[in-house]
Amino acid sequence: AHGYLNRPDLTATSFVPNPYGEPGTRLYRTGDLAHFDHHGRLHYEGRADHQIKIRGFRIEPAEVEAALLSHTQVTQAVVTKHHDQLSAYVVTSADSMELRRHLADRLPEHLVPAYLTPLDRFPLMPNGKIDKRALPEPVAVSSGGRAPRTLLEETLTGLFTSTLDAPGTLTIDDDFFHHGGHSILAARLTNRIAQALGVRLTIRDVFENPTVAGLAEKVGAAKGLPALPPPSAGEGPGEGLAPMSFAQRRLWLLADLDGGSTAYNVPMAVRLDGTLDADALEAALNDVIARHAPLRTRYETVDGEPRQRILPATGARVRMERREVTAGELDHAVAETGRHVFDLRSELPLVVTLFRLDDTTHHLVFVLHHIATDGQSGEAYVTDLARAYEARVAGAEGRVLEPLAVQYADYAVWQQRVLGSADDADSVLSRELAFWQGALEGLPEEHGLNLDRPRPARASHRGGEVPVDLGDDLFARVGELARAEGCTPFMVVHAALAAALTRLGAGTDLAIGSPVAGRTDEALRDLVGFFVNTLVLRTDTTGNPTFRELLERARATDLDAFAHQDAPFDLVLDTLNPTRTLARHPLFQICL
Repeated sequence: AHGYLNRPDLTATSFVPNPYGEPGTRLYRTGDLAHFDHHGRLHYEGRADHQIKIRGFRIEPAEVEAALLSHTQVTQAVVTKHHDQLSAYVVTSADSMELRRHLADRLPEHLVPAYLTPLDRFPLMPNGKIDKRALPEPVAVSSGGRAPRTLLEETLTGLFTSTLDAPGTLTIDDDFFHHGGHSILAARLTNRIAQALGVRLTIRDVFENPTVAGLAEKVGAAKGLPALPPPSAGEGPGEGLAPMSFAQRRLWLLADLDGGSTAYNVPMAVRLDGTLDADALEAALNDVIARHAPLRTRYETVDGEPRQRILPATGARVRMERREVTAGELDHAVAETGRHVFDLRSELPLVVTLFRLDDTTHHLVFVLHHIATDGQSGEAYVTDLARAYEARVAGAEGRVLEPLAVQYADYAVWQQRVLGSADDADSVLSRELAFWQGALEGLPEEHGLNLDRPRPARASHRGGEVPVDLGDDLFARVGELARAEGCTPFMVVHAALAAALTRLGAGTDLAIGSPVAGRTDEALRDLVGFFVNTLVLRTDTTGNPTFRELLERARATDLDAFAHQDAPFDLVLDTLNPTRTLARHPLFQICL
């Protein structure tokens, strides 16, 4: 933390005694406020001081208020937060569009309020200060754009508004990326367009046509590919043998090759304060396992083919190990639990341990094998666990979580069906693989960086972590540059990484790996399972380009890659057939 050197007053205020750790340890008071709802979800409320945090930006309301007060027709202004958007209240005779233009000329995009509410006067408390709790519901700022003119534009406007969770209905001239859009939301928008209109667009289409008016022309011209049919219930079996997804096959083969390794363990620890009913927690854990089939699945080879064997919920109950530990023993015990070696053929891909420190302090530790989970799965099973625990504590019996409409086995069967065969020239898979074969032809098999020690003959998967705090200011500036150049912060960081690698001697034909969520249909959003795919971002830094020129190259590379993310990485490998070695990862060794 910066700013505390030789300031004992500030140090004492911000670094407070830690009631949960060893004597003499301290906690840092961040100034953030949050609360748990009745489902156990944590909601961020804002700052205990005057800062507001919105979409990763720390905002000083006073800066926005000062910009408002610089307008000659504004006499009072106060800025708050509403639905994760910036909201301003003003006493003024100017109209909202004039004030918005005034702010846009003086402030970066993320500091321009989404809501701008004119009032005759502010409500006051008895001490004369503004009573923020008494302020009325804010009013969304109109962009001054056109209303929908056709049914298609009306449909797309609704999809834009719902995807962005915008405070008010957007117009056909509002820019998707100026209202909080990014590549993940763009992918979600293309899914919703496919469901509503039966047209398959790409993320590139959204970037090149970021308004409803522009995208309506794209859809109307029928340039999008026919939408892939959505996965449906019953495509895969609810129990017994089922095919693995392409992602599972890849990880199954890697895990089998690295037998005895913990490289694919995904540990997660949750601190639980207050009285805990451990029996109800164990029952809730098994409710979650019953709902999400990958948590009750074993993996094996049948007739030479990898298969998943889904166990019935009644035969796949997990016992939660319960251990008593001291605060000093906790870290070692948690680390030891995280080193569990899974035998995917004979055991479930999940172990759970509850560490009890005292009657009101527990740590719940999950260790899952990556074949059954990914980054987006965590929220699903923690949310379901909280709901199920609440029901069990209340005395509920029988099933407490509703069944999922689509299960992971349905997805695995659907994926193979819609992608088709690589031997069929008209299949989706054949077109996707043809793109990657052309994009990665002649790619160097290894980066040119000088290593500080010889590369071992077999990768050990042992590594380190170096945290780097770049500060909120840099993050804000990256976002501003991204908006100005019509790209995303990811693309800016991609270009910066490519520039740094070239300067460090990695060469000018760079291969950078990047994982993508792989949940290309809305029906897959709330499932626990392994959906992640890996893309190779081939980046050309030849010719000593300016950073803006390099950013344009990175943008084009990323959009093309995201538009062809359906090709499973292991099939891309088979198509390109690079030299295989246990010493390094094929195609790329640097990941973003």
